[in-house]
Amino acid sequence: MTKIEEVKAKVEAGKSKLVPGLVQEALDAGNNPQDILDAMVESMGVVGEKFSTGEIFVPEMLIAAKAMAKGVDVLKPHLAGDGSSKLGTCVIGTVAGDLHDIGKNLVSLMIESAGFDMVDLGVDVPAETFVQAIKDNDNVKIVACSGLLTSTMPAMREAVAAIKASGLTGFKVIVGGAPVTPEYATEIGADGFAPDAGTAAVKAKELATA
Repeated sequence: MTKIEEVKAKVEAGKSKLVPGLVQEALDAGNNPQDILDAMVESMGVVGEKFSTGEIFVPEMLIAAKAMAKGVDVLKPHLAGDGSSKLGTCVIGTVAGDLHDIGKNLVSLMIESAGFDMVDLGVDVPAETFVQAIKDNDNVKIVACSGLLTSTMPAMREAVAAIKASGLTGFKVIVGGAPVTPEYATEIGADGFAPDAGTAAVKAKELATA
């Protein structure tokens, strides 16, 4: 097993105490920092896949994401200045009137582990705050709106409408949350829909690189 394979296995298993040391060993062995990062992103992809199919649940997913985050901390100084690895910025928030954040936080972790810089606006985010965040941040490629209550679906529609009407360009809007369907996403003008965090990361990457 190569050092990179060890890192992958340990991220997948959520061994956050072991991952930083292994990442350092992989670096010391002369592995390219980007290759190590790609390997960790891959293992999070596997974790996301397992989550989508119901093999693992939220706690395991959070543990793996934490392990990945610890590994990324070790890599960061080695990746600094290499902007090519970044897919751009993703602005994320739970729409106005909705205070749910666990789903959003999971999605945020997964999208970040796919290679985005995250701007998390938190919960109960008005439409204009999303628009302002796109203006305030560089290289926004994805805007992710989350909503878990049927009663906040109109707020999601409003957020997407405001973002689309802002005249700002260069990014795609994805939506998700328990009551959201692919049909609803299309109807309100979103560019993409994700039923869960693992899919959200794949979708974000797909839309940002399309």
